[in-house]
Amino acid sequence: MFADPNSELELDDIQSGVLRPRPTPYVATYIGFRIDDRNTGRELMRRASQVVTSAANPNSPLADTWVSVALTFKGLEALGVPPESLESLPWEFRQGMAARAKELGDAGESAPEHWEEPLGSSELHVVLVAVSPDEQRLEAALDRARETYRNMPGIKAIWRQNCHALPTETEPFGFRDGISHPAIEGSGIPGSNPQERPLKAGEFVLGYRDELGGVQRTEPEILGRNGTYVVFRKLHQRVAAFRQYLKANSASVEDEELLAAKMMGRWRSGAPLALCPFHDNAELGADPRRNNDFLFEADDPAGFKTPGGSHIRRCNPRDAGIAGVTRLHRMIRRGTAYGPPLPEGITVDDGADRGLMFAFVGAHIGRQFEFVQSQWINDGIFFGAGADKDPIAGSDQINFTLPRRPVRRRLQGIPRFVVTRGGEYCFMPGLRALRWLSKLET
Repeated sequence: MFADPNSELELDDIQSGVLRPRPTPYVATYIGFRIDDRNTGRELMRRASQVVTSAANPNSPLADTWVSVALTFKGLEALGVPPESLESLPWEFRQGMAARAKELGDAGESAPEHWEEPLGSSELHVVLVAVSPDEQRLEAALDRARETYRNMPGIKAIWRQNCHALPTETEPFGFRDGISHPAIEGSGIPGSNPQERPLKAGEFVLGYRDELGGVQRTEPEILGRNGTYVVFRKLHQRVAAFRQYLKANSASVEDEELLAAKMMGRWRSGAPLALCPFHDNAELGADPRRNNDFLFEADDPAGFKTPGGSHIRRCNPRDAGIAGVTRLHRMIRRGTAYGPPLPEGITVDDGADRGLMFAFVGAHIGRQFEFVQSQWINDGIFFGAGADKDPIAGSDQINFTLPRRPVRRRLQGIPRFVVTRGGEYCFMPGLRALRWLSKLET
């Protein structure tokens, strides 16, 4: 018997990391595990169900310090999930990110054979994420999380990545991050753009109707109900190379900042070009009530303010005239910086590993994450720009056009600033599903 797909979101069964934006500033850690013993892995799921934070009560003591847990397809196999249940999951998830690398543009130095071990391998089964506003509360959350796997010889921690969000909310290139969040029907959590209608819950959570009227279900239903898919990607950012490129292609410091804004679609402060096309406005950039309150098509169809090829316009074209339906490819995007910031003004690479732990949250890996990555970031046909790619996050052989009067500016052969260091497609179950996984029988 299927649950009603039109019912209110069951927030007490949905992991908090699915719907709720992270606190700022915050610190986070990702821990990857391998399951060597099926029964021990099931016990891990039982314990995880007791420490994972739900989206139900934002005022609880754990509201700003929460733990989430997700599994790869190989992880579900390691738990002994029945074949009929595994086959009810999407093809992209079953293949895994490494097998989908070509579709994602992960070639050359971003190809899986160059990824950080064990990312993208059959060894990675469970990813635990702990997030908190500060180190002290993060350690408290980790202490609770560690109780789920310590003294369990059939579980081995094989990877860890520490991350952080600065009080400035900037990512390694220096841009304010985490600005845009869609509203989801029934969540009670407002979106960041008042001009965007809330999206159907089924776009992000399994078991509810999506924008096409469909409902994603699994066999049995409890496995998928209130779960979602999460794409983790470790993205190394070449900050020094980005700064060198801006300097080499600008006549002044002011021109460098304008070029950076044109490539991103926002000034570094977070102020959108759509609202202040000629100069930065730090007050606007820091105001969550205004810094995402804009559209593209109404007064900038040709991209004179925000170029069609800019990063934010590619990732979310909003109302712009494009081939396709924007709402079908909307996704929750979260990014957390890792590594030490490169000091201001330095244009020489210091050799440090720094970048972004990118996380996509959505119910449709194929038509959300993969579509945006392959069709919008690594191609330009959808808005009439041929083979042009995202100047910030595109794969190699990047070209970028800046519409302007009287003559457009064309930048060719932009170097690659972001390199994939690894990642995985994961499933983040509901809390009841975690308990179901813990009770599987051999």
